[in-house]
Amino acid sequence: QVQVVESGGGLVRPGRSLRLSCAASGNFVSISSMGWYRQGPGPQRDMVATISSGGIENYADSVKGRFTISRDNAKNAVDLQMNSLRPEDTARYYCKVIAVTNYMTRLQYQYWGQGTQVTVSS
Repeated sequence: QVQVVESGGGLVRPGRSLRLSCAASGNFVSISSMGWYRQGPGPQRDMVATISSGGIENYADSVKGRFTISRDNAKNAVDLQMNSLRPEDTARYYCKVIAVTNYMTRLQYQYWGQGTQVTVSS
């Protein structure tokens, strides 16, 4: 059982900044990677940024240069600093955790938070 909780969403004006936070807790051996995904008006959920346990970062083209993902392995947490926000960034942002829950099999499973709403509007 792994619990994933996001925080930091809200209503902001274009050009402003927000910082989202995500923390994982529960029974797991280790976390392989953590990331942020978002779902706008449509049904699809798109990758925004991910970071592996080794610190390898990956960003969607639409957020490169504006968003920065960071991790705190000791706290099993990941943040997303969002700068120069645009109306098209409006979405519900979800944190995804890929964790190993069994030290013998080393099997990995993904866990999702409930999401936090980000609305960029004037």
